[in-house]
Amino acid sequence: MTAQLYCFGESGNAYKAALTMQLSGYDWQPVYVDFFNGASRTPEFLALNEMGEAPVLVEGDLTLTQSCVIQLHVAERTGKFLGGDRNDVLRWLFWDAQKGSGQQGGLRFLMNFVPAEKRPQPAIDWLSMRVQTALGTLDRHLAGRDWMVGDAPSIADFACCGYLYYPEPFGFDRKARPNIDRWLENIAALPGWKHPYDLMPGHPSDRAAK
Repeated sequence: MTAQLYCFGESGNAYKAALTMQLSGYDWQPVYVDFFNGASRTPEFLALNEMGEAPVLVEGDLTLTQSCVIQLHVAERTGKFLGGDRNDVLRWLFWDAQKGSGQQGGLRFLMNFVPAEKRPQPAIDWLSMRVQTALGTLDRHLAGRDWMVGDAPSIADFACCGYLYYPEPFGFDRKARPNIDRWLENIAALPGWKHPYDLMPGHPSDRAAK
């Protein structure tokens, strides 16, 4: 049975789930969520996910929300990318949700997808400091390491990289974070890897063309 992943290309959280499925060889297909035109706030979508967020995995009678939950489901179902130390993998999944993607996503949204005249500069300044602190933590952790946990890629890697391949600026400079840069190259070299805009439907240019 082909699983459906409700997602959109601009979402780093959706990318975590999509990338895990892609690299695991999972049988899945994307279902486009037109987030920027309010699709996630419709009664139909809220019936699917009361949180009004993507991604959502629908697989037969099973519906899962939250990217980390979907990642764990796929890893456990396939036996791939579970990582050697479950507690350490979970530690980085939770860190990313709070300190990594949890802050990078909000900052990127405010800096790129909110109209310039409506961007809240004090919030952007505050989040920018938080994001730089978290990027420093990640870069230090990756010093002398190829992967987040142990000696092989895991869902911890696919979670923590969620927003770091996007071209839209949010204060992340790969050249200034050499350990992160090397690690992102490692992930991109995995068989089947795709950039988020190639893996999921939806791109800022789609809206710019309208």
